[in-house]
Amino acid sequence: MGMINEFKEFAMKGNVVDLAVGVIIGSAFGKIVSSLVDGVIMPIIGNLAGGVNFSDLAYVLQDAVLGPDGKETAAAVAIKYGAFLQTIIDFTIIAFVLFMVIKVMNRLKKAEAAAPPAEPAEDVLLLREIRDSLKK
Repeated sequence: MGMINEFKEFAMKGNVVDLAVGVIIGSAFGKIVSSLVDGVIMPIIGNLAGGVNFSDLAYVLQDAVLGPDGKETAAAVAIKYGAFLQTIIDFTIIAFVLFMVIKVMNRLKKAEAAAPPAEPAEDVLLLREIRDSLKK
């Protein structure tokens, strides 16, 4: 029973739960950014590059072998560098978006911390005056 209680205590620590929430939100955020990259940004870049679909780019080392019936008996051997380029572009865009999100969050934290403290209410000021006069 001791090990189960230790594991339960470990699993319910704030850091573990915060990490789990962060991973789940990060995964969802990654899907959003990947969708943006795949559906919006890459078609624009491909169009600007002359209608190129990066994920289709490959260097064929050996063509596919067709049998007498016309069916493929051996698949083509190719270096698919387009998928690699696509992944690099995805990573760069995701990293930039995360950088911008963190930059905005840090700016909001600084603005929150730099806000001057609110002036105390008038009744609090009067109570302070009474307290000070009683001390004398």
